[in-house]
Amino acid sequence: MNWSIIFFFNSILLGVGLAMDAFSVSIANGLTEPGMRKRKRRIIAGTFGFFQFFMPMAGWVCVHFIAERFEMFQKAVPWIALVLLLFIGGKMLIEGIRNRQEEEVQTVRLSGPALLVQGIATSIDALSVGFAISSYGWLQAAVCALIIGVVTYFISRIGLQLGKKAGEKLSGRAEILGGCILIFIGIEIFIRGVL
Repeated sequence: MNWSIIFFFNSILLGVGLAMDAFSVSIANGLTEPGMRKRKRRIIAGTFGFFQFFMPMAGWVCVHFIAERFEMFQKAVPWIALVLLLFIGGKMLIEGIRNRQEEEVQTVRLSGPALLVQGIATSIDALSVGFAISSYGWLQAAVCALIIGVVTYFISRIGLQLGKKAGEKLSGRAEILGGCILIFIGIEIFIRGVL
């Protein structure tokens, strides 16, 4: 593959396609914490961007060094994403229902471990991009993955802002809606991965 406009265009398109799960989860995060500070939004978007960079590179390494073992893992990817997002989404949903029953409007803060799980769950399908870019040399693969990560960062920032605006309007129902969105994304990743 040559360094061409098509290379960069394809990398941006890959980034947009892969960022959609992170975008949806970012909306859910913004919904559940409408008072989120800019610094935290940068950290969340940065986490999603990092994992969207890391996973294609990990896939590329797997293709070049441990392809036989990766094929077995590939079949588990939809299941892993489903379990992780069902767990986080279910937890948010239960807490949202409890808070509604107690008539208290509490802001749920996204913890560091939960953010890491979200980052992994939303980018795990990006491992397969390593197969698509396996013909690239390591430098081109790294540039492609970097573009994917940067695109994801900016799309996640937009999702967080949209979720924040909607969360301010939805108030106490935001956590329930955010949990439902995460559960839906987990099911969607699973269905897409199995079919």
